[in-house]
Amino acid sequence: MNKDIIRAIAAELKIEISQVNNTLSLLEDGNTVPFIARYRKEATHGLDEEQILYIQKQYDYQLKLAERKENVLKLISEQGKLTDEIKIAVNGCDKLSQVEDLYRPYAQKKKTRAAVAIKAGLQPFADWILTFPARGDLKAEAGKYINEEIKTVDDAIQGAKDIIAEAVSDNASLRWAFKENILKSGSIVTKIKKRAVDERKVYEMYYDHTERISSMADHRIMAIDRAEKEKVVTVSFLYDKDRCKEKAYVTISSIRPAGGRYNAPAAPAYPKAAPEIEAAIRDAVSDGCDRLLLPGVEREIRSDLSTRAQNKSIEIFSMNLEKLLLQPPLKGRVVMGFDPAFRTGCKLAVLDATGKVLHIDKIFPTKPNIDLAGSRSTMLKLIKEFKVAIIAIGNGTASRESEQFVSDLIRDNHLDVSYAIVSEAGASVYSASEIARTEFPDLHVEERSAVSIGRRLLDPLAELIKIDPQSIGVGQYQHDLPEKDLAARLDEVVMKAVNRTGADLNTASPELLTHISGLNKAVAKEIVNFRNTNGRFTNRRQLLKVSKLGPKAYTQCAGFLRIVGGDNPLDETSIHPESYDAASKLMKACGVTELGAADIEFPVAKTSSLDIDSYTLKDIEDAIKQPLRDYRDQFQGVLLKSDILDIKDLHVGEELMGTVRNVVDFGAFVDIGLHEDGLVHISHMSRKRIAHPSDLVAVGDIVKVWVYGIDENKGRVQLSLVEP
Repeated sequence: MNKDIIRAIAAELKIEISQVNNTLSLLEDGNTVPFIARYRKEATHGLDEEQILYIQKQYDYQLKLAERKENVLKLISEQGKLTDEIKIAVNGCDKLSQVEDLYRPYAQKKKTRAAVAIKAGLQPFADWILTFPARGDLKAEAGKYINEEIKTVDDAIQGAKDIIAEAVSDNASLRWAFKENILKSGSIVTKIKKRAVDERKVYEMYYDHTERISSMADHRIMAIDRAEKEKVVTVSFLYDKDRCKEKAYVTISSIRPAGGRYNAPAAPAYPKAAPEIEAAIRDAVSDGCDRLLLPGVEREIRSDLSTRAQNKSIEIFSMNLEKLLLQPPLKGRVVMGFDPAFRTGCKLAVLDATGKVLHIDKIFPTKPNIDLAGSRSTMLKLIKEFKVAIIAIGNGTASRESEQFVSDLIRDNHLDVSYAIVSEAGASVYSASEIARTEFPDLHVEERSAVSIGRRLLDPLAELIKIDPQSIGVGQYQHDLPEKDLAARLDEVVMKAVNRTGADLNTASPELLTHISGLNKAVAKEIVNFRNTNGRFTNRRQLLKVSKLGPKAYTQCAGFLRIVGGDNPLDETSIHPESYDAASKLMKACGVTELGAADIEFPVAKTSSLDIDSYTLKDIEDAIKQPLRDYRDQFQGVLLKSDILDIKDLHVGEELMGTVRNVVDFGAFVDIGLHEDGLVHISHMSRKRIAHPSDLVAVGDIVKVWVYGIDENKGRVQLSLVEP
């Protein structure tokens, strides 16, 4: 392993070199990130999943960077142009893009104007011009290069200028200086295009907009990118181009030609050339800036801004998804999934406490086929027959009308029933998927959707895991993000959430098992097949009998798979089988005979003599005290309601409770019971300045808000987290 890279990563994360070394060794041995984070804390000194992932990604990137540096130096050396200055410059790069900038003058180019001129023999002429001869005759010198390809003096002069122009463009120091200058003092300008189509005026603020690049927020970058892509606006840069050209002239004139390349360190001063020659150089420099260098720098800046904004958006999406997946389950209650609709009727699915479907039905409480009496009768019958405790109403089409119906039913009949509005994002995707068809082959798509909505209350993680994360709808400009990068990051979040929660080996779906440490789709399927053939698992060791699941996979997955009511009580805990002997020693030393007893204590005097590292000891102690503890229980549960809110009843200053549905750069959307979520703008989140809304709120949080703006026509409500 590369010691320099390891040292740099440790410094960046502010951790010990040994932590990075040990982490990389564990990864190299085939251990998964969740396994290392949970069961190898003694080696990593408690690094979490995000730190381990960062070490993994950064080390891989730095290896690629080191490899590219080596290749570039080799390629330049093969051309006989490698100098100590180039070596120092290349080895000093900390980004791949910087290495490519330095290699640009030496790379094989396509058929550029400069390449054609060099092939025609004009490189020495360009070199002569850049000696800044004070008494030289430009045309007389050009005449020496007339040949079959260069027909005239003017052709020779233009060819030499093309070579100089490309040299300007290839100069890495100029490229970096211009980029830094434009980022600091330049602006982005957007103008509406002629015949642009923006009927809803989504991009109205960008019709005539100028903004300093240094202060551009990521969500505005994404909005501008989308507006440009949809051909609503044009995007340009505003900065001092004349100043750039003068700097380029000074730089190119202070560099002595070296084999036709102009990337050497600049001399402190430059000579005064003959007027005709100076004019030619200035023309070439201006052309190099206008045609090659500045457009390239602008493209690079746009690309960097877009990448930065996309990465931020991916992180916001992943943060929101993690919070959504880790919402606490509603345990031990019968739930009714309610999928609202108008013409086709509302679908109902009654589920027991485990998510098993007890009954499917349909009612028509909304127009055009309204049947209020029949709908009330069916609902009351199902609620009483199955002892329904909570109704989960999807927040899609007809949600507002359905909520009114359910609220009236509860109030008029004095029912001891609550309801919750559940995001149904992705429910239709799941309902039509192969997973849903396999799970419920006899149900219609809409009926499967009602089941999914109900299960999202009972166990959000187990249900949402069946849906492509990109369909869950808790992102920001998610459709503009690079699919591969987004999918990879969301997979990491799902992996983290699933393994922190663990899974019941006897009830977990194949989709949930697929994300458990050490398992994949094929092995997950084999676990379910084994369960179906042999009955429920009674101990973790039985996993070794599952086809395709070897000892290595067993080590990685066993601790995350729980067995309730099995042969060994430790199997229902998060204690790994490799630590069962340590757990037994601990229990014996402290006189513990039963897991989860209220009076369990672990005196230091008795535990200090045991050969158990401090991290493992603490985890074992916690698991013995709370064997069935659910990681998700530490978070806020769903907001249960029994009455409805109407925008007409609202007034500015009113205090409400709501659920955070989405967090974005500019604020958070909060469900307060209206058809549309209210927006808490970042400026109304705190009396103090905050860097990002995620500093204060997360998806699923139940928050107290105050109304400060109402637009009845648009159905929009502006909210504040700050009491008036």
